[in-house]
Amino acid sequence: MTETDINTTIEEVATIELEVFRYRPEKASAPSFDTFTVPLHDEWVLLDALNHIKDEIDGSLSYRWSCRMGVCGSCGMMANGEAVLTCAAFLKDYAPGPIRIEPLANFPVARDLIVGMDDFMEKLNRVKPWVINENGKSVEEGEYLQTPEELDDYVQYTMCINCMLCYSACPIYGMEPSFIGPAALALAQRYNLDLRDHGNEERMDILSSDEGIWQCTFVGECSEVCPKHVDPAGAIQRYKVEATNNWWKSKLMPWSN
Repeated sequence: MTETDINTTIEEVATIELEVFRYRPEKASAPSFDTFTVPLHDEWVLLDALNHIKDEIDGSLSYRWSCRMGVCGSCGMMANGEAVLTCAAFLKDYAPGPIRIEPLANFPVARDLIVGMDDFMEKLNRVKPWVINENGKSVEEGEYLQTPEELDDYVQYTMCINCMLCYSACPIYGMEPSFIGPAALALAQRYNLDLRDHGNEERMDILSSDEGIWQCTFVGECSEVCPKHVDPAGAIQRYKVEATNNWWKSKLMPWSN
């Protein structure tokens, strides 16, 4: 290959600009944006571009990622104002650019594209997202059997990967940080619908409180951005119907409680 061929090949490599949010508290009290030019390959996702920046241009760039396969949920960020998993968002879909990359909305920023997760983790723990069955079978008594229909009732909600995209898209959580939030409520419903679980009443106080399902106004953005099609909005509305029915039963048929 001649020098002319090499120069021609280099010139034909398409590029795209990324405007990346930067916040380094040891250097500046206010955030800013840095612009980087990266190769625009058809197979590259936003995470590839960020890795290129960190490996080849600026090693100080900070962000979270792990699996690169849409499973771990750790690489969620805002791309041109939309909450996405950067391992599943292709650069070519944003061409010709630029692409503005920011940390997830509605969360405190720790550094660059890394947000604080303490509030989410505390709320997730409050809804007790695990099977509660103190009087369950012993191993010797055998397994619990479920029909395919019983599994179908809650299996959709098991797909949540705790990526927090739904919290970033939720206008209620943005305005009312006390709101338990879509993912935690959907995961609570996942266990409430599991026939092995007996923890519905234990979760009732938090789910039915002002901070729980009743703060949701059914905007539906949480379900729109979910990369696993979990439909947190549907789970919340389903629980509202159940809670309302239980309230009326307690008033009209108190002897049934």
